[in-house]
Amino acid sequence: MKIAPSVLACDFSRLGEESLAMEAAGADLLHLDVMDGHFVPNISFGAPVIKSLRPRLSIPFDVHLMISEPLRYAKDFLQAGADYITFHLEADSPIDQTIEFIRQGGAKPGLVLKPVTPAEAVFPYLDQIDMVLVMTVEPGFGGQSFMEHMMSKVAVIRQEIDNRGLSVLLQVDGGIDDTTGPIAAKAGANVFVAGSSLFRQPDYAAAVHTLRESCAGAV
Repeated sequence: MKIAPSVLACDFSRLGEESLAMEAAGADLLHLDVMDGHFVPNISFGAPVIKSLRPRLSIPFDVHLMISEPLRYAKDFLQAGADYITFHLEADSPIDQTIEFIRQGGAKPGLVLKPVTPAEAVFPYLDQIDMVLVMTVEPGFGGQSFMEHMMSKVAVIRQEIDNRGLSVLLQVDGGIDDTTGPIAAKAGANVFVAGSSLFRQPDYAAAVHTLRESCAGAV
């Protein structure tokens, strides 16, 4: 069970310190949400911010591109130090070409599904990617409520991954905490993006440990 704190929920005036604290707390990945104000109705930050963080941290960077043209900007995020780059099936860039560009650039590619997108849409690409991210809220804003009906999608994708004998990570993002994380884990998720439920805690190490153990205990 991998825990990926989402910096979207941190104090942006202390982004570096907050990120370092989550790394020290034992997080497995640092989740970085990039929004362009077009694909989703919000703007967060871009490659320069990620590039500025990279020299200070050794934790893998899990960059989630909520942008309309991921292929156009993928090089920027590769050069910024992304370890994983996930982009949306619903985006405008050609999927196969974008996956290959990310992999050739040295990062691990992944695909993201909005709540309206069926599980089967990702099946043709499973053998080309390292991660599938199932959104358990509508992408664009943090602090939303967990959509439990997305668990059927998680379960279908988990079954397909297992049936093919693949090692693709299955990530969930949106409303994840000590209560909802185990529900997602039981459905087959093994990477958990959590924002508010981690960054609002006074003890980050305890929060990361509790979330990981609660998810692990569900399976």
